[in-house]
Amino acid sequence: MAGVYSDEDLAALCDVLDPRVAGDDPCLPHVMAADSVLDVGRGTGALLHRARREGHTGRLCGVDPDVTALGRARTRRDVEWCQGRAEDMGFRGEFALASMAGNVFQQFVTDAAQHAALTAVRTALREDGRLVFGTRDPRARAWERWTPDHATEVVDHHGRALRVEHRVESVEGGVVTLTETIADRDGAPVRVDRGVLRFTGVEEIDRLLTATGFRVHARFGDGGRGPLTDASREIVTVARPV
Repeated sequence: MAGVYSDEDLAALCDVLDPRVAGDDPCLPHVMAADSVLDVGRGTGALLHRARREGHTGRLCGVDPDVTALGRARTRRDVEWCQGRAEDMGFRGEFALASMAGNVFQQFVTDAAQHAALTAVRTALREDGRLVFGTRDPRARAWERWTPDHATEVVDHHGRALRVEHRVESVEGGVVTLTETIADRDGAPVRVDRGVLRFTGVEEIDRLLTATGFRVHARFGDGGRGPLTDASREIVTVARPV
């Protein structure tokens, strides 16, 4: 049934499902305070669209490998949009801030992918720049709630009532493989996708940042800048180049 619900539909649905489209992404305050921003892997451009609506007047640039998602992002023409992978970026010392919003960091599944992405970001930042990104805290074991019992009921951009549910196939070494099923109001699947996410803990993140030329500047346990505790579901990190 995959393909009944198109890639374009899926990109639009991602914005409907993501509560941070409303502007409560932990990266947004940092974006608004920076004169030049590189947003890595935020396909449909929700964060940078929001920044412009909130009055950001500086340089905004979004990078993502997904052509379909970028097509949606490009409805806003006062932002630069670049199609490609994070590790292939050619920017050098151009940005005051780099962001990885919406747990994009979890899509870098291997050690090599994480290292390559952060190395490219470090190269793109000015010496006084910052990196801000969030990732789900593995201690909260979010994948245990990714079951049909926790499905989301949603009305998409066409006004269609849909049900979105997840099933975990495997959890190995912090890497979670899962399927996402979008079904109509009668329960018939209209699209099934398979994905892989990596859950990285604080100690691993810190080692990776050190290895790629960063030091931790601040850390929070949620988008409201609350402290990171054993009960936190997120790890929000602000890092500076060394």
